[in-house]
Amino acid sequence: MACRQLWASRAASYLRISVFHRSFSTVLKDLKYADSHEWVKVNGNSATIGITDHAQDHLGDVVYVELPEVGATVTQGGSFGAVESVKATSDINSPVSGKVVEVNEELHSSPALVNSSPYENGWIIKVELSDNGEINNLMDSEKYSKFCEEEDSKH
Repeated sequence: MACRQLWASRAASYLRISVFHRSFSTVLKDLKYADSHEWVKVNGNSATIGITDHAQDHLGDVVYVELPEVGATVTQGGSFGAVESVKATSDINSPVSGKVVEVNEELHSSPALVNSSPYENGWIIKVELSDNGEINNLMDSEKYSKFCEEEDSKH
C-alpha cells in the first residue's frame, strides 16, 4: 500500500497535480512550534531544533540537509540551512535566537532521519539561547495542530 501511495505521489508530482496529504501528522505536546514548521525543545538555556512531522510529510523523501557551522549565530525567523527533498528545497528557519553549539552530523550520511524520526534522531541543531522570552512568540501543540489544519484546508 505504501509503495502504491509513493508511486501515486511521484506520478502526481511529475504531472504537476495536487495530491491529498495526510492530516494526522504527529505533534508533540512538550515542544513549541514556528509557523514555518520548525519545532524547538527547550531545556534550560539550551534548545534543540528540527522540522516538524507535518513539514517532512509535505516535503517528501529528504535527500540532503544543509547544516550551519558550530558557533554560527541564528536569529528567530532567520534561515540557517536548507532541506532538499525529491520534491523541493526548503529553507530551515530558526524558531529562536542563539549560538549553534551542535549540529546533527548523522544527517550528512542519513538525511532520511528527518523523515523517519523528525522529533528524535532527525533533530537538526542545538542552540544556546540568547533570549528565552522568544519562546512566548511560538505556538504550543494545540495551536500548531489547528494552524496545520487551517493551512491544509487552503490547499
